[in-house]
Amino acid sequence: MPLSMRKAGETSVISKIGGREETRQFLHKLGFIVGDSVTIISEIGGNIIVNVKESRVAIGKDMANKIMVR
Repeated sequence: MPLSMRKAGETSVISKIGGREETRQFLHKLGFIVGDSVTIISEIGGNIIVNVKESRVAIGKDMANKIMVR
């Protein structure tokens, strides 16, 4: 399921990152790596704040739709 479908406080494991190559590399640089865990902190105005690699990152819902988690 996409990361955008998860609720605040839930921890998931990244299973796939979709989108174009530029998008995948951008997310990789932010710390979104297949096999790593990600926790949703909150959702504010369509943006999702997540904790990934001990850092908080805000991404748009469109980017969160490209990150598949289990």
